[in-house]
Amino acid sequence: MIHEPHQDRTAAKAVTNGMGREFARIVADEAPRPERSENTAADRPAPKIAAADPSQPNDPNSKAGRLSKRQRRRRRKEAGEAQPHLAQGMRDLPPVLGAKVAEAERALRSRHPAPSPKPAGDVPTSRGKARRRRGAGARAAAIKAAGPAGNAVPAMRDAPSESGQLPASVAAAVPIPVQAGPARMPAYAALDLGTNNCRLLVAVPTRPGQFRVIDAFSRIVRLGEGLGRTGSLAAGAMDRAVAALEICSQKLSVREIRGARLIATEACRAAANGEEFIERVRRETGLTLEIVSRETEARLAVSGCGSLVDRSAKGAVLFDIGGGSSEIALLDLRNGASRRLSNHIVAWTSLPVGVVSLAERHGGRDVTPELFERMIREVEAMISDFPGRNRLNDIVGRDGFHLLGTSGTVTTLAGVHLELERYDRRQVDGLWLTDVEVDRLVARIAGWSFEERIANPCIGSDRADLVLAGCAILEGIRRVWPAKTLRVADRGLREGLLTEMMVADGVWRRAATAQARQTA
Repeated sequence: MIHEPHQDRTAAKAVTNGMGREFARIVADEAPRPERSENTAADRPAPKIAAADPSQPNDPNSKAGRLSKRQRRRRRKEAGEAQPHLAQGMRDLPPVLGAKVAEAERALRSRHPAPSPKPAGDVPTSRGKARRRRGAGARAAAIKAAGPAGNAVPAMRDAPSESGQLPASVAAAVPIPVQAGPARMPAYAALDLGTNNCRLLVAVPTRPGQFRVIDAFSRIVRLGEGLGRTGSLAAGAMDRAVAALEICSQKLSVREIRGARLIATEACRAAANGEEFIERVRRETGLTLEIVSRETEARLAVSGCGSLVDRSAKGAVLFDIGGGSSEIALLDLRNGASRRLSNHIVAWTSLPVGVVSLAERHGGRDVTPELFERMIREVEAMISDFPGRNRLNDIVGRDGFHLLGTSGTVTTLAGVHLELERYDRRQVDGLWLTDVEVDRLVARIAGWSFEERIANPCIGSDRADLVLAGCAILEGIRRVWPAKTLRVADRGLREGLLTEMMVADGVWRRAATAQARQTA
């Protein structure tokens, strides 16, 4: 028997990987093979086809004694099914290698006790393991899909019964217990149904004062279409809104939501059938919407984008140009800014005008310079009725004062300014524009035809008839509160809702306390 050094390494590796059938397969594969004949091709006899007798030893000096690949695979398979072959292979090993194998076997038994017997026919191949893993994933998906509608079902786990035992169907589907991983951060959801848009955000808290968005949805529904003429929500507009809310309901039903707040704003506030529409939404989608006041809407706008207020500023005017109303809040920061900027509101108002209502009154497709100026003056007249508009007069227009706008109008201006081929929130949110740049952008868009506005990727067909109405509202605000700079915010009511819910639950405070305990 010829013994090569690589046989020691092969057998030792087989022992460390586990004894039994796997080791038997490797030993059978690495068993000593007959030496090759030194005969040349001319001296070799013609191959003979005969049935191999496994009981007879192979003749090392004949080619008939060599096994084909198929025969070697078959013998390895038989060695894995018949344990007596393992003992025979152990006896065929050299004394030195046999001693090493025996020592490794004893160490392996002491570290890993023998597993429970497996059912017959269960061959531990890598392909079989992959199938078992895929089967486990499919069973987990089936368990999750079988959960009750509207309730979030954690993946790969089911809630135990009152006795602490898993349900019988789950125990049969998941024979191997799954250990619980680290606790997940709670998720919060905020939905804003406005006059023009339906928006949803789902987020989890991260660092104090911040959160990470894990799901989002936005669709233009134009719920307030025709509201200014009829005083009621149109049937087609309600259908569009319900369809969008159904998608939001489906998104929420598949997640574990700790807190959710779903609000409706000006369209439902002003419509005669607003409450009737809210009841229809609850009946058809399962979502319960809350019609908020104008004051609440202004406060939420400040909470949502207050982090973009310059902390070194002495004051700022924050505005949110909506579809049916526009909220304005005056912030006095001369005594220093705190984390809760809503405490610095010295005056606020909600103008009963938005891009949808203003465009319906004056038209949004073909807007002449005279018509555009008429819309601006109408907005100025509404602001003049605001009694607190002069609270920041001593700092307006000077250094340390700026405007902060959150709406589709200002984000559109920012996209056009950056000449984006496709709107990108990361480049727009927080962008600073000078008063000269804003003047140039408004004049540029006002000079475009309706078709040119549609062709711009940051405006498109959805906003082409509304963008000039939004620019008119913006110009009215800038004339009353002129500022050297305007900051753009692609955030608003939803972010304010999320922030207020997370502060009320104390999630950031608990996270900071837990981190302090870990570092202590």
